Amino acid sequence: MTIDMKKYSLTLMLVALTASIITTQVNAAEKLEQGKDRIDTPAVGSGLCVHNLFQSNMVLQRDKPVRVWGWADPGEKVTVTFGGKAQTSTAAADRSWKVELPALPASSEPRTIVVQGKDSKIELENILVGDLWLLGGQSNMEFEIHKTEGGPLEIISANFKNIRLFSVPQQNGPDIKNSFPRQYQWIGFFGQHFRQGYWDVCTPETVGEMSGIGYAFARRIHMATQIPIGIVDVSRGGTGLVSWTPTDVLKAVDAPEVKSTLAEWEMKVSGFNPQKDLENRIKQFNDRAARMKAEGKPIPADHVAPSDLQPGPAMDMNRPGNMYASMLSPLIGFPVKGAIWHQGYNECTQPNGHKLYARVFPEMIKAWRAAFGDPAMPFGIITQETQGDPQTLDNFLPHMVDEGNYVREAHYQAFLNLRKAGDKNIGYAACFDLHRSWYHPQIKIPVGERMAAWALATQYGKDIRWLPPQLKEVKTGGGKMFLQLDTATIPFHDGPIQGFAIAGKDGRFQPAKAEWLDKNAGKAGNPNWDRSIVVLTSTLVPEPLHFRYAWARNPLENLKSTDNVGLPFDTQRNDTWSLADMYEIYTGKKTKTPGVLDRPENKELVRALEAEDRKRQIEDAKALLKAANIKVE
Repeated sequence: MTIDMKKYSLTLMLVALTASIITTQVNAAEKLEQGKDRIDTPAVGSGLCVHNLFQSNMVLQRDKPVRVWGWADPGEKVTVTFGGKAQTSTAAADRSWKVELPALPASSEPRTIVVQGKDSKIELENILVGDLWLLGGQSNMEFEIHKTEGGPLEIISANFKNIRLFSVPQQNGPDIKNSFPRQYQWIGFFGQHFRQGYWDVCTPETVGEMSGIGYAFARRIHMATQIPIGIVDVSRGGTGLVSWTPTDVLKAVDAPEVKSTLAEWEMKVSGFNPQKDLENRIKQFNDRAARMKAEGKPIPADHVAPSDLQPGPAMDMNRPGNMYASMLSPLIGFPVKGAIWHQGYNECTQPNGHKLYARVFPEMIKAWRAAFGDPAMPFGIITQETQGDPQTLDNFLPHMVDEGNYVREAHYQAFLNLRKAGDKNIGYAACFDLHRSWYHPQIKIPVGERMAAWALATQYGKDIRWLPPQLKEVKTGGGKMFLQLDTATIPFHDGPIQGFAIAGKDGRFQPAKAEWLDKNAGKAGNPNWDRSIVVLTSTLVPEPLHFRYAWARNPLENLKSTDNVGLPFDTQRNDTWSLADMYEIYTGKKTKTPGVLDRPENKELVRALEAEDRKRQIEDAKALLKAANIKVE
């Protein structure tokens, strides 16, 4: 697809202008209609105040100490009362104070937090005690329920007074933040949250802008347990993994991908000159004005030359550590139950982005758990979403050339590795079988519900399957590969098993014929299928050694568990070939940069795989004609 960048830029400008107008109108209407509590609140107020997390309608984490903190005049005594208990603190020289009250069991009884200072009092009403879950990641976690398939029905059904919703305001910068403002903000083009930093009771009127995945997750847990649930959305569109990881953690990772990323960003930040940047923007302004004048176009009255100095890369949301410092750190110390995570698109656009992901992701999980004081904090991983045209047998091999396949593998392997190491609170849910070509697949409700099944089974003692079929063993022999699974499987919608590819030692993959093991093979009588063993063959791969399954961004796949849960066998392989290795295998040439596939090489590899697909199709056609006794000239 060719994009007219001038038209695209104009579209962005028009959308931004429209969003700005809507923002002004809606903000004014909201504030007039709903009163002064809806006016933007600074991160830290004057006089006696609490951290902006603490509001009416919130949920506090059950079975953990109740921590409340805020600011007051230095030396001022502050008493906090909740649940029949009280605790007093004295504000320090920096105005900060903090109290810790005893843990409480889950309760749907609305209660009040009273914060009493020297001359003023704060009362926060309709407080519940239950479980708090963080929503982390980028835009596919943010993706609002009103945009999802089935969203309208979910919205009109969302009458859950014991589910509470919260979106963390979006801040930037490398410095650790101790709070955030409450604000009305609409970033319309990217679909960011309209209202940030406010606790809401879940109703049809409040839920529309909430994460579709997060809402479905919370709804299922609450319906199954009747425990009050709060979801705290700390996700942000367009952000990468390293931005959500503390910089000190990144610096301790001994991996070339991480070191080079840190070095690149350090160079960007140190090399940015605010004055030169302003001069360049002024020049661009003047050049544009000159073009408009030469073309006889009027110059708008608001077309004013820039005069501000910009912070540059230092405040970029994707600078390593920035999202952790500016969006997650204000929550540190706030007890929560756990987190679910859906992110990876940014790394799919980077050469070998999966290598960085594989090294950093486990460290990020550890850092998030440390931030909330719980090294065993439940953490659920949602794998990479689909994107692009569906893989078919006609275009099978070129779809292997996608960094997203490897990022999806990094998600699954992180889960498997942590689980194998004894982590009982690591979770996982696939979404690659919920096919859509857009990189924001609108199918979000089933994803949230799969994640809820994990949480209900492992954290709430409910008897429900959540773990997808697991590969136990791979054997080869007699021109076949045998995959032993831990459970019986079946193709979705019946039909033949699809989605497997096999290769010999030469690394040249072909789609595989896949069927269950027939324990009566060679014997008289009907087949006796063992549906936990998949047998892979191909006439073009006489001695298979390696397999891949669902190895495409929008993969051909249909193997699922036989129960009515229908969880998919996951994207996986038993080879270690990179895209650069595949380039050498299929073209006979090495990449210009060792281990890295550039764009021209990517296109060349795709063409080579397209040719390989055509060769197979010709062979299949010949075999079909031969079977029909039709001579081929």
